[in-house]
Amino acid sequence: MIPPSLSDLLAGTPLIDGHNDLPAALRKRAGYSVEGLDGHREELHTDIARLRQGQVGAQFWSVWVPSDIPEDAAVVATLEQVDAVHRLVSRYPHVFALASSADEVERTYASGRIASLMGIEGGQSIAGSLGALRMFARLGVRYLTLTHNDDTSWAASATGLRQTTGLDDAGRAIVTEMNRIGMIVDLSHTAESTQLDALAVASAPVIFSHSSVRSLADHPRNVSDEVLGLLAQNGGAVHITFVPEFVSQSCIDWGTDLAEKRMELGLDLPHADAPRPPRLDYPVAPRPGESGAQAQQRNDPLLAQAGNADAGASATARNALSRWRERHPQPRATVRDVADHLARAREIAGIDHLGIGGDFDGTDSLPIGLEDVSTYPALFAELASRKWTPVDLRKLAGQNVLRVMRDVEAAADEPMWPSRLG
Repeated sequence: MIPPSLSDLLAGTPLIDGHNDLPAALRKRAGYSVEGLDGHREELHTDIARLRQGQVGAQFWSVWVPSDIPEDAAVVATLEQVDAVHRLVSRYPHVFALASSADEVERTYASGRIASLMGIEGGQSIAGSLGALRMFARLGVRYLTLTHNDDTSWAASATGLRQTTGLDDAGRAIVTEMNRIGMIVDLSHTAESTQLDALAVASAPVIFSHSSVRSLADHPRNVSDEVLGLLAQNGGAVHITFVPEFVSQSCIDWGTDLAEKRMELGLDLPHADAPRPPRLDYPVAPRPGESGAQAQQRNDPLLAQAGNADAGASATARNALSRWRERHPQPRATVRDVADHLARAREIAGIDHLGIGGDFDGTDSLPIGLEDVSTYPALFAELASRKWTPVDLRKLAGQNVLRVMRDVEAAADEPMWPSRLG
């Protein structure tokens, strides 16, 4: 018997991914040029042909900027990221269409195009300003991840220094305003204290746009069983991610051992709270009158320097690290690991509270079987082999996130997103 295709399994439900970092990858690798995405882009996880092969129906494009640049610069850089998404859609109007509501997602999907939504990854991008938050909403941004890798002044990050402080009064006011204007609260990257505070104050469903399950892989970016239970009560959804360090305990353990070895060899800072070195790997955007190729020429030396961070270390230390890596090969996660996390999240939160957030073009490595955006069918085939029904798979693929979007839209007192429905 020939197994059903993914399109047959989904039966008209768009496959919606909650997090893809293509805009940042274009800044880094192409000087923000959106040209050539209708051909194969070996240096990227994402191009049009592979999106079609993966049967992606809608994508939340992450408009991420680093959390360790000044907040005023973060606002400008985030606007450049938003601009990249708008230019992507304008360049390929036969492939993409901007969407800001659940109805627009479904209408775009019915037209045969990929609905393009946006999510800001990190509260640094609003610089503590509700005005900036509202203007991003008016530009079409549909979710805000409250933190990235660093704490903001108002929220604790999963990998920051203030693990237990959660949201302060300003943070609670930001969540309340997001609910009022219909912007989805995203709790990926946040400390559990922040998650608990946000769930306590939220009047609409929240999401985790790209996280996995901590009881299977003990990483601070993953979600505890307690929070998964509260998420179900809230009506939200966790979008399980594909990042190996979030889905494989072996990958986590190897990374811990590598960090300890680097510290032993004097290759890293001795304390987590020690001053950071200047950021070298955040590329510049094109200046007025400058092409993407010209901006890339300015970026290449910076990126090369960042990619050779150990160049100043002694040959003895570099050789010792190389020998250690030869004796301790890096483990690989697989599509089965991701399916395990989906199964565990389903066990705790229920089938109505699951989604997918691959983090393509936002991570250097990916599981075997999930190497780029063409591979979603492999994950659904793995789940189908585990007796997930077509009804289950349609909920996972897109029905759950569409329901979350509609619930957030319905709870808004003053919706702020551009309507594109005629």
